[in-house]
Formats: sequence, C-alpha cells, structure tokens
Amino acid sequence: MKSNPDSSSSDLVVQLEGVSRRYGAKAALNEVSLGIPRGAVLGLVGANGAGKTTLIKHVLGLLRAREGTVRVFGLDPVRDTVAVLGRLGYLSEDRDLPAWMSVGELLRYSRGFYPRWDVAYADNLRERFQLPLTSRIRSLSKGELAKAGLLVALAHRPELLVLDEPSSGLDPLVRRELLEAIVRAVADEGRTVLFSSHLLDEIARVSDRIALMSHGRLLLDGPLHEIVDRHRRWVIRLPDAASRLGAVRGVVSLAGGPDEWTVIGDGEPEMMNAALREVGAEVVESVPATFEEIFHARVKTNGAS
Repeated sequence: MKSNPDSSSSDLVVQLEGVSRRYGAKAALNEVSLGIPRGAVLGLVGANGAGKTTLIKHVLGLLRAREGTVRVFGLDPVRDTVAVLGRLGYLSEDRDLPAWMSVGELLRYSRGFYPRWDVAYADNLRERFQLPLTSRIRSLSKGELAKAGLLVALAHRPELLVLDEPSSGLDPLVRRELLEAIVRAVADEGRTVLFSSHLLDEIARVSDRIALMSHGRLLLDGPLHEIVDRHRRWVIRLPDAASRLGAVRGVVSLAGGPDEWTVIGDGEPEMMNAALREVGAEVVESVPATFEEIFHARVKTNGAS
C-alpha cells in the first residue's frame, strides 16, 4: 500500500518502502509502505501483535529491513544510527531507565548523548511533571516513570518523536496528563511524531494522520478526518445479505441478521446508497461511522481474509 502520493521524498521524515519481515511462519510486516510528512502526528494503531512495534524497531535502526527500504531523515537508520538517533526522541512502554540514578543524575547522564540538549527546557519539563531532582528512579510511580522518560525524550528538542505505547499501564488521569504534555510539545514546536497505541481514544485525540495495521499489513493510511469522512454505517433490511452484498463495492464489514444488518462502508454515500438499493436492500439508517467502528470493521475483515 502506497502512502502520501502527493508528498515528495524530501517532505517525508520517515519513509518505508515495501518492508517485510517474518518470524518463522508469521509475517510481522507484510510489504509495508508508509511515509510520515514533516510536522505530522501519525497515529499507528492496531491490536497487540499487529506489527506496530516491529515497524518502530525498523525506524529506530534496531532491526535491518530484510526486504524493502527504511529511511529516516533520508538516512538508513541501521547504517547511520548515531546521526538518526541524535535527531529523534523515543519513549516506549518499557521505560527502561537506570533504577539506581536520581532524576538529577538521569538528566546529567542523558545530556551527554545529545549536543542539542536544552538545560532550561529540561528543567521546565521537570518542574511541570513535578519530578524532584533527588528522587530515585526506583522510587518513582509508573506515571512518574513515564513522565521521566518523556522528559528525556523531549529535552534535546528532537525533530522526530517516537512513542511506542507510552501510556500503557497508566491510570486514566496520568494518561491524560501525559497526552496533554505530548500535545503541548507538538503544538509548541511542530514536531513530527510517530505515536503507536492500541487505545483508539488516544490515537484520535493526538493524531492528524492514521496508519491502521493488522497482521503485519497496512490497511489504512491517511489524514484522520478523511478516513472518518468517507466511512459510514448503514442499517439495512435484506434477506441473505451475506451473499447478495458481495457484489457491492465499498462494503467493509457486515454484521447482524437474519434480515436486519449493519454495514460499514467506505465510499461516496449516494453511490453506496444506490448500490445497496440495487441489490434489494431497504436502507433503514445511514450515519457517519466512528473511528472505533472503522477500526473494528477493518481488523475483522483482515482477520477473516
């Protein structure tokens, strides 16, 4: 699946072309092509095991593409690891920080890796996150650990921020605070962000673009508002709908029965309405589909293929 057809390669901070990776019989990535334009916040969404973390590991240079190519800032992240990592910030759900250090020691230690580290900005973030310099990493709560990890990821003002399930395991209040910090960082400086999560509300709140993955495949990729605008939910009455709707282009998923069905469709509403009526369906309701409905419809269809 091609991404961002209107963007030139020079506009893309991250570009994957035809990337595949297998672990035995399992395809972790299946010919994934994806581009992230400069200044975009791309939400990488999918169920656990969809391939999100494997994709991110390729972006970080932790895995070499066995098929296809990966470029970050136009560079190969495996061959040019130092140049790439110096320009990006990374926060994962593991939040693997040195437990024996204090917050102050962590900041001094991390500063040595980044020539562009902004001391004043780091201290501002630390105060905003209410992380005392003397607190030991081992004594921090899960929420405080996430904030400390985000602080380190942001303090050198990276061009690209990579977030892999950053709020996993956090309570809703801390999750909201963490997301607000990410939103502020993006709004303040227009960073490019790759944000991976299986939590749809997080993705919808933070992202302006969406990449939906399932079983290693990229199912959808584009601006969030465009994806939502072109999907609708129809309630129809039609006996034997499963066989009769096979000829209707744009039907993504079908549920219900035996006579009343819910259809998620991708296409121009008037054309879809006409196509449904042409096969004998009585349209009871037609409303915009939610992002959650689109996600479940797409993943269900891909899982069944």
